[in-house]
Amino acid sequence: MLMMIVGEIANFAAYAFAPAILVTPLGALSIIVSAVLAHLVLKERLNIFGILGCILCIVGSITIVLHAPEEQPITSLLQVWRLALQPGFLLYCITAVGVILYLIFSVAPKHGNSNIFVYLAICSLIGSLSVMSVKALGIALKLTFQGENQFVFIETYFCILIVGVSVITQLNYLNRALDMFNTAIVSPIYYVMFTLFTITASLILFKEQQTGNQMAAEACGFITIVIGTFLLHATRELDVSLGDLTALLRAPASSQTAGVRLSTMEMGRR
Repeated sequence: MLMMIVGEIANFAAYAFAPAILVTPLGALSIIVSAVLAHLVLKERLNIFGILGCILCIVGSITIVLHAPEEQPITSLLQVWRLALQPGFLLYCITAVGVILYLIFSVAPKHGNSNIFVYLAICSLIGSLSVMSVKALGIALKLTFQGENQFVFIETYFCILIVGVSVITQLNYLNRALDMFNTAIVSPIYYVMFTLFTITASLILFKEQQTGNQMAAEACGFITIVIGTFLLHATRELDVSLGDLTALLRAPASSQTAGVRLSTMEMGRR
């Protein structure tokens, strides 16, 4: 819990100086760290496909970062507040809050302990709102340190309230997911959902201008991350090493065919 709080503080600093669509994909590093620590500390097996999944997450993140749009200059917290009051972002906020409340009070008591997507959907939607508030608060702090005090505005304290409530709720349901499901599964799925919702909220709020090539590259990068996380998730139970794959590729074709036939016969007997 303490380390997650430290991580949120680091994210807070990053969002103050860079667009959310640039910072958020770098969270793929958490997938790699979580998978490696789960392998070393919790003795959860990280096979060759899991390693490949981590590599794909890195490649996808780099692709998104290299093609991220430039952030429009923000001169005050009130500027962010005016953007947040536009109909598009208000509609997103109302929809997100409605879905969150429905999941918490209706779906989570029945299916939260059996369906991994319930708790993670709550965390991801709340996370997208908290990131926008953190972004606004970070900008307020940066401008304050530059000599333009933003704490004279009531909107600054409203952002602090949203951040506090969002972070506490997010940590609560994320820890529930970690208690119920495998760490190597929770981290990648949460990353994909959180990134998707956060980028969506950022694009709606800040209306960052992008070319067709940028959007295509970002989409390819995100799909690469999704494939990496899926590979990490789908092969978690396989005990396959690089040596096993090498031995399989070097084996004679006849031996491989015989092995497949023998396996088929054994499955038929069972």
